[in-house]
Amino acid sequence: MNDGTITLPWLVIRQDDNGNRYRVGRYATRAEAQKIADSLDDRGHKQLYWVERIGQNGSR
Repeated sequence: MNDGTITLPWLVIRQDDNGNRYRVGRYATRAEAQKIADSLDDRGHKQLYWVERIGQNGSR
């Protein structure tokens, strides 16, 4: 990408006890996103965290 924009294609998603999903953050690499998801998951709450990649057209 040469237009000077920063691409953050990796999302960390949180799902709460009621099944509601929230975007926690966007990251440049899968490793960075996974590190955040793991650190949040290690806190011991009942929420579920995972990593997803945004598609080329901005969709998940």
